[in-house]
Amino acid sequence: MDARPLVIDPDITRASTLPGSFYTDTDRFERSRERVFARSWQWALDARELDGPGAHRPLALLPGVLDEPLVFTRDEAGVLACLSNVCTHRANAIVAAPGRSRALVCRYHGRRFDLAGRVQSMPCFEGVQGFPAPSDDLARVPHAELGPLAFVSAAPEHAFERLIAPVRERVGWLPLDAFTPAPERSRAYEFDAHWALYCDNYLEGFHIPFLHGGLNAVIEFESYTTELFELATLQIARSKPDEPAFDLPASSPEHGERIGAYYFWLWPNLMLNFYPWGLSLNHVQPLGVARTRVVFQSWIWKPELCDRGAGSGLHTVELEDEEAVVAVQRGVRSRFYSAGRYSPAQEAGVHHFHRLLAERLA
Repeated sequence: MDARPLVIDPDITRASTLPGSFYTDTDRFERSRERVFARSWQWALDARELDGPGAHRPLALLPGVLDEPLVFTRDEAGVLACLSNVCTHRANAIVAAPGRSRALVCRYHGRRFDLAGRVQSMPCFEGVQGFPAPSDDLARVPHAELGPLAFVSAAPEHAFERLIAPVRERVGWLPLDAFTPAPERSRAYEFDAHWALYCDNYLEGFHIPFLHGGLNAVIEFESYTTELFELATLQIARSKPDEPAFDLPASSPEHGERIGAYYFWLWPNLMLNFYPWGLSLNHVQPLGVARTRVVFQSWIWKPELCDRGAGSGLHTVELEDEEAVVAVQRGVRSRFYSAGRYSPAQEAGVHHFHRLLAERLA
């Protein structure tokens, strides 16, 4: 365990990065469960999977870190809810698989809940004083939506709108409800590196000319920009001539420019990548101090633009990034490495991320 406090100078020209020991420290990894992940908003699912009244779908919130059993439901009025999937009687998991019903019934002792989580009945509880009480209802878990994307938080430290506001303001004109899931372009990757190294890599375009020859060939790296927000960053890639670009509305700050990609990172571990063809999402799921899963999902808007421009070759780009972060994971173990310095021109996003981590884990 590294007992030194985490301090990142707010002045990027003076600051040093997180120490190499951060990426191998099991104590700090354990503290991040509650201080980072339990308090943050996590992508959960496409709410259209609950395709009508009575639909329910169980899931585990951030498998490998929180593993909190949850269930999404849609009631007869079409209202979406997220509930604890743990029975308030003896803690049995209630819903085992997606389905449709008018109530949630625990298979262990038959306690019955409505689709909003309110307890309705329980066999053999005659004479129990004060039953049912509010504590017998299933806990309602905070959830929010961005188009069809549903998010949850076990104990949010901030409102969802504080997190998502930059996305709504920049690309809120996109018809997200018209985006179609593309399971054939979706998969999960696992590799041996700390989850934050993956975010470090994502948060700077500095490495693009060195690692991503294919991507570098279709964007104008010289005009690549990064913007910082309270709990997010936005990187903008501009397309080279003849490559796909957004048809931006007049209200867009980039109206008249040839934008090939909007790369949003949302604290602490989510990437929303908007391309002229649609959306790809990277959900970074820590599995251990040096093991990470990235769940990669895609939604198509304009299929005729797929496999062109900044949004093409994403599998290759992913493998190139993973190779880099795995190599860095080996490097941070070196007795000859302590910490690095930031490029003010290229690594403002990394510096911002490190400051947010240090504030919560100091």
